[in-house]
Amino acid sequence: MNWDPISLREEAKKEIYKLIDKHLKKLPKNKDGSINDLSEGFEDNDVDALRHAYVSGVFTQEYGEITSSIFGRLNEVFPGGGVSSSNSENAINMDLWNNAVGRKYGKESKSRKKLFQHLINAMKEGELIIDINTDSRKYTEAGEIKSNIKGFVIVLNEDKKGKNSMFYDLSNKKIMNRDEFVSLIKNGSYPNYELRIVNRLEIPVAKKDKSLVNNLG
Repeated sequence: MNWDPISLREEAKKEIYKLIDKHLKKLPKNKDGSINDLSEGFEDNDVDALRHAYVSGVFTQEYGEITSSIFGRLNEVFPGGGVSSSNSENAINMDLWNNAVGRKYGKESKSRKKLFQHLINAMKEGELIIDINTDSRKYTEAGEIKSNIKGFVIVLNEDKKGKNSMFYDLSNKKIMNRDEFVSLIKNGSYPNYELRIVNRLEIPVAKKDKSLVNNLG
C-alpha cells in the first residue's frame, strides 16, 4: 500500500497515460519515449476526464471513498496539491464530476485493470464529462474547501477493528501512525483535534467544527 498521496497520484497518473496510449489513442511523447503531458491534448478532454476518474478511483481503492473525495476537492484549490486557481468554473465542475465517477468504479473494482475497463465503458456510455463547452451537467455534491488547511489531518487507513490507524497532515504532507498522532495531539501540535477513549484505546478525533477538510468524525 502506498501511504504517500502525492507519490500515489503521480503513480496513478503515469499509469493512466500509458493505458490511454496503449488502448485508446496515441499520446505525445518525449524523445526518451515517456509521455509528454506538458504538450497539448491533456486538458478538458477525454484524456483529462480519464485521468481524473482513474486517479480518484485508485485513491478510493487505497484510502476509501471519503478520503478520495477530500483529495479530489483539494486538488481543485491548491497549486502543487492540485490545479491552479485559474481553472475555470466549468473545468473544475468537469473535474469534480469525473472524480465522482472514478470513486464509483473504484469501489466496484478490485484491481486497477478492472477500474480502467469500467472507466472506458463509462466514457463510451457518456458517464464522464469530456467537453466543458457542450456538456451542461453540474456536479452539486462538493462541499466548500477552506483556503487554509494548516494543521488539518485526514485518515488514510483503518485497522482491522475499524479504528483509524494512519493519518496525513495536509499542510506539511506528513504521514503519521496512530501513536505518533496521539503524541502530537497531547503536546499541543494539533489544537483542532482531541482524544477519545474507546475500549481503553486513545483515538484521535476532530473537534466539532464545520470543516470539510478532515474525516476524523
